[in-house]
Amino acid sequence: MKSFSGMIGRSPQMCELFDLIECVAEEGDSTILIQGESGTGKELIARAIHNNSPRKSGHFVPVNCAAIPDELLESELFGYVKGAFTGAQQAKIGRVQYADGGTLFLDEIGDMKPNLQAKLLRVLQEREVEQVGGIRPTKVDVRVVAATHQNLERLVAEGRFREDLYYRLAVIPLDAPPLRERRDDIPLLIDRFVQIFCRRKGDTPPRFEEASLRSLMAYDWPGNVRELENLIQRLVILNRGKTIGLSALPAKYRCESVVEAIAPAESGATVSLSAATAPAPPAAEWSEDGLDFNILISDFEDQLIMHALRRSGGNKKEAAKLLNLKRTTLIEKIKKKCLET
Repeated sequence: MKSFSGMIGRSPQMCELFDLIECVAEEGDSTILIQGESGTGKELIARAIHNNSPRKSGHFVPVNCAAIPDELLESELFGYVKGAFTGAQQAKIGRVQYADGGTLFLDEIGDMKPNLQAKLLRVLQEREVEQVGGIRPTKVDVRVVAATHQNLERLVAEGRFREDLYYRLAVIPLDAPPLRERRDDIPLLIDRFVQIFCRRKGDTPPRFEEASLRSLMAYDWPGNVRELENLIQRLVILNRGKTIGLSALPAKYRCESVVEAIAPAESGATVSLSAATAPAPPAAEWSEDGLDFNILISDFEDQLIMHALRRSGGNKKEAAKLLNLKRTTLIEKIKKKCLET
């Protein structure tokens, strides 16, 4: 398992995404366009980029372009001078200026109206912002990270999004993979959410039957990680310290084909989430250049350590026994690999 700025995953898609984030974050200036379905964690990706960039000491300023009414979005983004409109009794800086030296995150950029698209284009081209009602532009040093669940190329073709702005935003495109394409990460995410919700209330974690866990992994998750998080919160609240069988899942999450595939002897068996997520050796993908032996072994070592920590409830001494390691050796590995949760 890999953990990166609050995101976790061991699927090839997430490992590749973590590497891309680390690479583009270091550059610090180029605009980035994050595309992906709702609930895939686009804001988490944007925050990870900011937190690992030279701009991390500056502000991270999120703006949801779909949530702010059109008549207010312009003043929210660019600010206004005193007397610019009725009620503007004093000047106010916009979020673009507030993000000076940091990162401006424009979520749902596809919903921005054409007149504001033109003003945003000026910010990107000239590195300056003009307040509503103002006549003197102000220089700004801001990195823009935009995100959308829409297909911007289609919007450009339909004349609903400026082509020049699209190319300004998509200097570095990133894709947030949907959960159905990274099913290997579902047990890890369930484990993380169970820990979070139980820790908040001091509850005993519920236990999952094999059938219920497999059924959740077979579901397609149209709401992605956000939908999974909401479901696990519900299950934790309703099943404190209990066993979560297939009947405890809402009907739409029960996959009958999975149930039929499980032998009768297994169908009532309960497993701890940690046992269900026991790591398997990574699949080696051979290319003409061979494979990276060290990375494969390091990743598997990470998975074994995290599994032992989960089974021991975070007790490093017990985890070391499970791995037949000295406690000091395990602690050194955890620190070196940044595996603290």
